[in-house]
Amino acid sequence: MKRLMILAAAICFAFSAFAQNDSKATTILNEVSAKTKAYKSIHIDFSYTMENKKEKINDKFTGSLMSKGDKYKLSVARQDVICDGKTMWTFLKDANEVQINAASADDDSFTPTKLLTNYTKDYKSKFIEEKGNTQVIELYPNAKGKSYTKVKLSIDKTKKQIQQFIIYDRGGSIFTYNVNKFITDQVIADKEFIFNKAEHPGVSVDDMR
Repeated sequence: MKRLMILAAAICFAFSAFAQNDSKATTILNEVSAKTKAYKSIHIDFSYTMENKKEKINDKFTGSLMSKGDKYKLSVARQDVICDGKTMWTFLKDANEVQINAASADDDSFTPTKLLTNYTKDYKSKFIEEKGNTQVIELYPNAKGKSYTKVKLSIDKTKKQIQQFIIYDRGGSIFTYNVNKFITDQVIADKEFIFNKAEHPGVSVDDMR
């Protein structure tokens, strides 16, 4: 569950607003942020690797994310995280169980809305290099005690879209996300961001609100 929430955090983070610091990095990130905010909806398909050499972990998954405003649905590793902006459902497919939480129950939780309002001041940015059509930027959290030390972003210079982002956490794990497909401005019904119990006969409900 913790890994999945880190994943949700990372994906939402990568397509939201960014820090103001290094002037070149700031210019690039502001362009990406402005373009991303203008989309009515986003649908991405991605591949994900979590590696920790010390713990001998090398997990690989594929997944997808739909996002519209403060609503999102993340599907990965036989789990769905669904949020309508107020309620968050985590559906564990193998267990046929859904956990329900208030979207704002955890002060350290990540939602697109919180990211758009908080991350403009929470990170230091640094331009690293430009390779062909790819611009590389690193972000460092200002607050102490975060579970990660930096985030490396690879950005398509022409499209102003994230191609890849890598999160380095304090426990030695490296989370790598590659965006394989990026679709914008699809018509997505609000019902897609609500867990429908009727579609899952016999589902066990754990309401943790």
